[in-house]
Amino acid sequence: MPALLLTPLIVFLLTFFVLPFGVMLVESLYLSPLQSPAGSAMTFANYAKAFGDAFYLRVLLQTAALGVAVTALALVLGYPVAYFLARTRSRRRHVLLFLVISPLVVSIVIRSYGWMVLLGRAGTVNTLLVALGLAERPLPLMYNWFGVTVALTHVLLPFMILTLASVIEGIPESLEDTAAVLGAGWWSRFRHVILPLSMEGVGAGVTLVFMLTIGSFVSILLLGGSDTLVLPLLIYQQISLLNNNFAAALGMLLLVLSLALLYAQARVFRVRGAA
Repeated sequence: MPALLLTPLIVFLLTFFVLPFGVMLVESLYLSPLQSPAGSAMTFANYAKAFGDAFYLRVLLQTAALGVAVTALALVLGYPVAYFLARTRSRRRHVLLFLVISPLVVSIVIRSYGWMVLLGRAGTVNTLLVALGLAERPLPLMYNWFGVTVALTHVLLPFMILTLASVIEGIPESLEDTAAVLGAGWWSRFRHVILPLSMEGVGAGVTLVFMLTIGSFVSILLLGGSDTLVLPLLIYQQISLLNNNFAAALGMLLLVLSLALLYAQARVFRVRGAA
């Protein structure tokens, strides 16, 4: 009987998740009809093209580098906020929690346009920098990696904060109090007590933010430039050129990259748990 309750979920996942990826995998093993006659045999030519061309390799590396940069910034900025949320008993905690969650209820398109207003050559940031004498002329803060990284960090920071806060909240405060009684300073308590016990949350937050970053499209499309080409944009370009088969191969690479990170996280924390 319990297994029957899972039937609707299993059917849903098979229909809208497994089946589309299966079709995409098959599509990726054929050349585009524009490149090969109908009825051609399966081939790994699309994958060979992706790994054999320096341009596509550079796009793959740029995608991974963007993921690392945004994830690192979200972790550094989000950890102190998550710790404060988990430990404070102030009534203002709910206000801060609301401020953390509030960006999630705003469309990513609106948030991206907001950053365009802030970072544009005539935007708020450049206007203040020039007015305060910190810059002689407007700085190029948009249509480059800087603008994309800042916008994506803002978009994905709540996911990191909420993931970390839920784990830190589960760490007994008595452990910190005991360490303090034994003479451990704040940094020592953080390094030897809080950080090791919160690593599971760090791993989950890093994995979530990294996967969301490498799959981002709208923010990069609006705030990026000609040099900020990543896999999602490249896939969109290939579909626009009716090269759906190569786009499917790139999509499978993006999926494999995400699954590899999930597997690595599971392995790392399984080993930590066993130890």
